[in-house]
Amino acid sequence: MLNLSRRGVLVSAAMTAAFGLPKPLALIASAQAETPVEPTKGFYKYRVGSIEATAVYDGIWRKPHDPAFIKDVSVDETKAALAKAGLTTEFMPIPLTVLILKIGDKHIMIDAGSGVGQWQANATHLPANMQAAGIDRSQISTILISHFHPDHVWGLMEKGTNNAVFPEAELVVNSAEYRFWTEPGRVEQLPEGRRQAGKRIADVFPIWNNWRLVESGTEVAPGVQILEAYGHTPGHSVFLVTSGSDQLMVSNDTMYVPALLAPHPEWQGAYDQDGPMAVVTRRKIVDRVIADRMMMCGAHFPFPGLGTFMKDGNAYTFTPVDV
Repeated sequence: MLNLSRRGVLVSAAMTAAFGLPKPLALIASAQAETPVEPTKGFYKYRVGSIEATAVYDGIWRKPHDPAFIKDVSVDETKAALAKAGLTTEFMPIPLTVLILKIGDKHIMIDAGSGVGQWQANATHLPANMQAAGIDRSQISTILISHFHPDHVWGLMEKGTNNAVFPEAELVVNSAEYRFWTEPGRVEQLPEGRRQAGKRIADVFPIWNNWRLVESGTEVAPGVQILEAYGHTPGHSVFLVTSGSDQLMVSNDTMYVPALLAPHPEWQGAYDQDGPMAVVTRRKIVDRVIADRMMMCGAHFPFPGLGTFMKDGNAYTFTPVDV
C-alpha cells in the first residue's frame, strides 16, 4: 500500500485490516488541537507502487464566510462542520495543493496551480516549493488538467503577458472541458462573475498547439487513467493512478472541502456549475475509493491533500494523513 504516516488519538484495527494498511489508521478525535492553517513544510513525498508522488503546496485562500458558498446552508452550519474537523472557523480555509508524479524518468504535473498570486495574493508558493522538492519547472513533460477554473490553470500563463509557462509540456484535458470553455459565444453565456476568467481562457488556450484532448477512460500517462467527474464543471475529471496493487484517486474538486462535504455529501457548492450532478459524481467517486480500498487526494484537502474515506451511514468520514 501507500507509504504514509497518519495522525489522531483513536486507532481502528478494523480499518487497518480493511485497507491493508502497513500500520493502524488513526481517527481524528474532536478534542484534538486545531490543525495549523499553513504547513511547516511545502512538499510531501509518498509512493504509489513504483510511482513517486510529490504533493506541492501553492497557498491557501482565506475565504471570508459567505452564506452563498454552500447552497441553502448557513454560515453557522459550515463553521460547525469546520470546527468538528479541527479546522479554523475564522474563515473558510481553502488550500491549494498540486500533485506531481514521477513515472520512470518523466515528471507529470496534475493541474498547474494558481499562477503565483494571479488567483489569490497569498497563493504564491508553488515555484519555490517545487524547487525545495528537487523538481525544476523544465522537468515537467506533461500536465494533466482536471478543469479550467483559475486556481487550477492560471499557473499555465504568465501574469500580464499570458505567455505559456510550460511551452514544451503536453497539456492533457477532457475534450468536453476544452470545448465548453472555448466554444464561440461561450463567454457571453457565462454568469457575470465568470466572464473575465472565461474570456482569458477563450483568448489564450486555443492559440497553443500543445493540447491533447481526450475522452474519459483514456490512459493519459503510464498507469494514469482520466475519468469523468462532471458537475463541478462540464468536463471536470479525476485521475486514477495505478502501480502494481496500489491505487490513488486524484479527485481534484470532487470533494473540495472534505470537512464540509464528507459529513454532508448532498451539499452543493457555489462553484459547482451543475450542483445536483456534482452530488451524484461525489458519491460515485468516493464510493469507488472506499470499495477499492484506495487513498484519495484533493486539491483543496488540508495539506498534503491526502487521506482516507470511510462510510458513515449515508455520509462519509475523512481521515487526513499526518505530516
